[in-house]
Order: sequence, then C-alpha cells, then structure tokens
Amino acid sequence: MAATSRYIPTVKYSLGRYVYGLAAIAFGICAFAFHDINTWQQVRALAHAPQREMLTYIVATIEIVGGAAILWPRKARAGAVAVGVVYFVFALLGLPAIIAHPLVYNGYGNFFEQFSLAVPALIVYAYSGSIAPARTEQWARIGYYAFAVCLISFALEQLFYLSATASLVPKWIPPGQTFWAIATTAAFALAGIALLTGFMARLAARLTTVMLVGFGLLVWVPALVAAPRSFENWSEAIETFAIAASAWVVVDFLDRR
Repeated sequence: MAATSRYIPTVKYSLGRYVYGLAAIAFGICAFAFHDINTWQQVRALAHAPQREMLTYIVATIEIVGGAAILWPRKARAGAVAVGVVYFVFALLGLPAIIAHPLVYNGYGNFFEQFSLAVPALIVYAYSGSIAPARTEQWARIGYYAFAVCLISFALEQLFYLSATASLVPKWIPPGQTFWAIATTAAFALAGIALLTGFMARLAARLTTVMLVGFGLLVWVPALVAAPRSFENWSEAIETFAIAASAWVVVDFLDRR
C-alpha cells in the first residue's frame, strides 16, 4: 500500500491536549461569570456591537463546549476547530490597533498572544482522528512553526516593555525583578529560535511550558488571592496557563515525532 493511503490512529492520551481543553473551558466559565464585554480585553473591540452581552454568552458557550470536546478523543477534532476559530477571531480583533498604531508593539503583542492560543488547535486537529500521514504532518508543522514565531513575539514584547515586565515579578524572588525580566525575555527568544531551527527543540518546548506555568503560579495566583473578584486577574491567569497548555501541545507534537 502506498504511503499516501496509510492512516494514523487517534492519539488518545495527550496531556497537552487535555490541559488545552481545560483552559478553553476555564475561559468560557470566566466569561459567563463576569459577562461584561467592556472588561474582556480580547473582545473589547465589539463593545458597541448590538446584542453584545448575548455575543459574550455565545463565545463563552463555544469555548466551554469546544474545550469539553477536546477532552473527548472522538470529538477532539471538532473541538479543536471550534476553539481554534474563537482564538483566531480574538487575534484578528487586535488588527485595528496594529493598523492605527503600527509603530507601537503592544498591538502586535496582543495579536500574537491570542494567535499562540489558536495555532496549537492545528496540532490537536491533526493528531485527533485518523487522517493521512502527509496531511497530519502538514497541519501539525504549520501550528508548530506558528507557535515558534509567537515565542519570538513574546520576547520582543517583554524587551520593549521591560520595566512593566519586571514589575510583575514578585519582589521576594532573588536576585531581583529586572534579572528575571531579562532572563525570561532571553528564554523566550532562545526557545523560539530552537523551535524554528530544530536545535534542542524538545528541551526548549518543555522548559517554556515550565516557565509559563511558573508565571501563572508565582504572578497570577497570588494576584487572584489578593483580588479574587478582578476579571483582569482571572483573564490574565487563565491566559497564562492556556499559553502554557499551547506549549505543552507543542511538546506532545515533538514527542510523537
């Protein structure tokens, strides 16, 4: 039988896929809990749209149902499509800010943050269900390289806003806030280069996942404890863990290869 007619069986156990799905569910629950589109940074561009509250509920429902589908191997591909489209639309909503202020990197940073959540859906889609090996590799590699570009963007964003990045680092962590801001900026840059070149890519993806989880635990969990009713804190915390899940999906991709 020719190689193009072979099929790859479903990969049922992928920790990255499960965490990715749970993060989508958490986003949806958070949206239902706060349901004010003006406080939801990703969709704030639609704040003047008609029936905006209903739109918030629709998006939240898609994320919850899509995230739950990702957890179920037989429905993971459909869930990846739903969640990936939502995140991609979030990314597109950031384009007007880039067009209005092309020399301000914050707009690019916001775009790539959302884009980093969308592209792993391609990997989940490719490895969920039985599809031709060539097609699997094609979709998965697109998601992989796109995530690598996002890591480069994270490094640039932290570099351009280094003082703001340093302010997020807990003061009690030695040797200092500026040190860790610079160190994590370099780590994002090196990880992006590693993924793009393939040199020590698996190690880079794993360390990036650990670093992002560390961000969530050390920066945003204490913020939630201090201000549990802040939507911004919940949104940032969930987004950080969601990006960590995206990196975990990339780890799974590299492990399969």
